[in-house]
Amino acid sequence: MSLAADTREAVRSRPFVFDALRAGLLNHSAAAAWLAEAAPLDGDPDAVAAALRRFREDLPAYAAESRAVTVSMRSGVGLSAADDATEGDAGEPLLRVGDAALVPEGDRTAIVATGDVDAGALAAALRRLAVRDVDVAAAGVAGDALVCVVGRRDGPDAVRVVEASLDAVPTTDSA
Repeated sequence: MSLAADTREAVRSRPFVFDALRAGLLNHSAAAAWLAEAAPLDGDPDAVAAALRRFREDLPAYAAESRAVTVSMRSGVGLSAADDATEGDAGEPLLRVGDAALVPEGDRTAIVATGDVDAGALAAALRRLAVRDVDVAAAGVAGDALVCVVGRRDGPDAVRVVEASLDAVPTTDSA
């Protein structure tokens, strides 16, 4: 591959660099020096910086959209083995992924967003929760529901973080 193609691949493999490049916030010289070492790229950092500038010209501008959602908090949920979760009664799992189930009894809090949600909305919420050092024990999205399970004490802050993230979900237009 060419240095330009290698640079594009290195950027796509690092979403934070991709987002900064799209938003026009990237110092091309600093990013080129970092990518030359981190990727690693076989080329002069000045040539990598030029490749970054050309790549930026081909990208759509960074944009975000607000989602029409209702966010609520449900305290007292827990994680259990899916086999232990009972069906058809008050203990029916709220969410099931592989061998784990989110059940309505436990010491965690579920943040539930309903409405215009998808994998992009979940990614935006998880990214903001991670930046705020909120540990997420489980998360998922299906249909019109998004769920993030956090510690009980993190619940109120997590609601605010998820609401804010769904007010500015990055669009998925990419090159």
